[in-house]
Amino acid sequence: MDYDNSNTGVLFKNNKEGNDKKPDYKGSFTDENGKEWELAAWIRESKAGNKFMSLKASEKWVKEEKPAEKAAPAAFDDLSDLPF
Repeated sequence: MDYDNSNTGVLFKNNKEGNDKKPDYKGSFTDENGKEWELAAWIRESKAGNKFMSLKASEKWVKEEKPAEKAAPAAFDDLSDLPF
């Protein structure tokens, strides 16, 4: 029997590197259609003093590859074989 990991995910403690706006936890989950999502979580505190996690899910970011640069046209060093 294969394990069905749809609608499951993970969160890992994030290295905030001195930036308090970065999430406290980052991770991902896979939805029931097999699409991967990124998760971000921040530890917050309510006015009553209760701690909770605020979550954000976003489509997984995929780095776009730059289009191949066009090669420069070949230089004509010897024009002696041109018919004009």
